[in-house]
Formats: sequence, structure tokens, C-alpha cells
Amino acid sequence: MSLLISLGMTMEASGGTLSDLYQSSKRLLLKTRDGLERLERLEFSASSSNASIDSPERSFAIKRDIVQIQSLCVEMDRLWRSVAAKSQRDLWKRKVEQVVEEADSLKDSLDKYFLRNQRRVQEAQERAELLGRANGESSHILRIFDEEEQAMRSARNSSRMLEESLATGVGILGKYAEQRDRLKGAQRKALDVLNNLGLSNSVMRLIERRNRGDKWIKYTGMALTIIILIVFWRWTR
Repeated sequence: MSLLISLGMTMEASGGTLSDLYQSSKRLLLKTRDGLERLERLEFSASSSNASIDSPERSFAIKRDIVQIQSLCVEMDRLWRSVAAKSQRDLWKRKVEQVVEEADSLKDSLDKYFLRNQRRVQEAQERAELLGRANGESSHILRIFDEEEQAMRSARNSSRMLEESLATGVGILGKYAEQRDRLKGAQRKALDVLNNLGLSNSVMRLIERRNRGDKWIKYTGMALTIIILIVFWRWTR
């Protein structure tokens, strides 16, 4: 359900103007950066006290926001290319590239968090196994870390589904862009054909007038030749 809601928000945001999409992406960047900082503070405090981190929902929400930002970047990258003024187009290009870089940086930080948390869970399991305790405390510790690992695995699977959905959305947007380019190309070809037809009609009219002139010259020449032959024939008799 959360995946459908995320996709719905992304498709709704993609219908705005370039400025609207940019403002939405900046708000999401602030929200994501704040959530990631809180997640890292929680990680530090838990590591200091040797406590477990029960935050798959937080990390999944951050991952979902990053995917939404990346989707907005795809739409903004398509829109800034259609800006008429070159100065404005260059300005929007730099803004979109900055948002893409910030989103990539946040994604890298979140991926590193996942790796650290996975390594921490693995190390805790190895320590519990080395102790070899058969009492209820050891079983309780192992059960806690097993549940946490399952939760993180579920979050990673959900993140992978979001990335696949983003890739599908990017493919759809790309096909829309290709269709739009093909329609523009067909329109240009139609205009070229019409222009060529207009030029061809003008050339044909000139050729027809030239042919008529050539015919008059030919007939006049033939008539003069016949008259000269008749006069010459009578003069020589």
C-alpha cells in the first residue's frame, strides 16, 4: 500500500510546471536530509549503548523520499530542455544537476547506513554464537537480532521494488519523449513537403511558360524557313 501511495505522489508531482517540480524536490531534499541525520544520531546513540536499532520504517521512508526526488529529477530533466531562452535553459540545467547530485549523495549515505547496520547485526550474531550460551538470555539476543535483520531485509526488498518502479516510470517517460520527438519530426517533414510542393509548382509554371515560348519560336522559325524557301525557289526559276 505504501508503494502505491508513493507512486501516486510521484505521478501527481510530475504533472506540475518546472518551477513547481523544483520546489517539491527542494522540500523533499530538506526532509530527507533531516531524516537521515536523525537516523544517524539514533545509530550513534545505539552503538554507544550497545542497543539494537529498530528503525526499518525510518530508513524505508527516507529511501522512498529519495526515489521520489529521483523521479522528479527525471521529469525536470525532460522539461528544462524545452525552455526557449538559452540563458534560462542553462540556469535550469544547473539547478536540476544540483538536485541530482544532492539526491545521489543522500542515497550514498543511506546505502552506507544499510551496510553498517547489516555488519553490526552480523557481528552481534557472531559474538552470540561464540559465547555459546544455552540460556534464555542468549536466545533472546539472537531472536532480537533475527527480527531486526528480517525487518531490514524487508526494507531492502521494498527499496528494490521502489527502484524497479522508478526504472519503469523512467522508461515510460522516455517513450513519451520519443513519441513527442517523432511527432515533431513528422510535422517538420510535412511542412518541408508543403514547401517543396509550393516550390515545385512555381518551377513547373516557369517550365510551362518556357515550353510555350519555345514552341512559338520553333513554329515561327519553321514558317520563316518555308517562306525563304518559296521565295528562293521562285527567284531561281
